[in-house]
This record gives sequence, structure tokens and C-alpha cells, in this order.
Amino acid sequence: MLKTGLFEPYLKRREEVQIEMKKISISDEYIKLDQFLKLADCVSTGGMAKALLQEEAVAVNNEPEQRRGRKLYPGDIVEVRDCGTFQVAGK
Repeated sequence: MLKTGLFEPYLKRREEVQIEMKKISISDEYIKLDQFLKLADCVSTGGMAKALLQEEAVAVNNEPEQRRGRKLYPGDIVEVRDCGTFQVAGK
């Protein structure tokens, strides 16, 4: 079961201050979430990505996400606790 209040304080803060969003470019149509976390330098291995997702420390488009294989497309917003906010960008 996902905890919906996990990112609530962060989202409230987001309204008050403009958050710098880093754009991560992908060359394919989509990228899987675990690969994206490595590309964004939030984790260095797939095992670390799995652990991070199990901690419910990742949100995609403001929704908590635990699936490593979640497909991300250009325009998706990924928030990672203690790492930052990222936007998936196409070529």
C-alpha cells in the first residue's frame, strides 16, 4: 500500500518556492524508471534503485511510484527524495 502523504510537505514547499528542475534527455521513446535513476545519478546500481523505490522515495508526476519498470516518456516529472526533481526530455 502506498503512502499518499509522503510527498505532501515537499509539494507544499514547491508551491512556495520555485524548484530547479533538471532536464534529463533520452534518445529512445521511453526509459524505464530504474535506468532513469541511474542516468540522473541518483543511484549507481539497479539494486540501489530497487531499494530506493521500496522506500517509497520516488514520485512520478506527483504520484508515489515503486515499479522499477515504470516507463517514463518525455514530459514526465520525477521527484527523488534527497536527489532532486527531474523532467524527462526527448531528443
